[in-house]
Amino acid sequence: MHIKASATMRNNYNEISKLCKDSGEPVYLTKNGEGDLVVMDIAAFDRRAKDLRLAENLFFVRASRENGAKGYTPEQLDVLLTKTIESTEQL
Repeated sequence: MHIKASATMRNNYNEISKLCKDSGEPVYLTKNGEGDLVVMDIAAFDRRAKDLRLAENLFFVRASRENGAKGYTPEQLDVLLTKTIESTEQL
């Protein structure tokens, strides 16, 4: 974890930008000794956003399964997809 005073951002943007890019981690900025902002490299932000969406999807799938939703084995899914493809080819 990287913590910097907000003045560092104001006075040396390039240092903060390089730290974010090099570390891949967010930089926590403080103002008057208190947490104020978090900045991070856009690539790291995108990765975190994708990871969060995946975690949310997995949570909902797991909850659905625990509530009785039917699941498929890979073999069952293959058969189902093959039938679906074949039926659309006949149209």
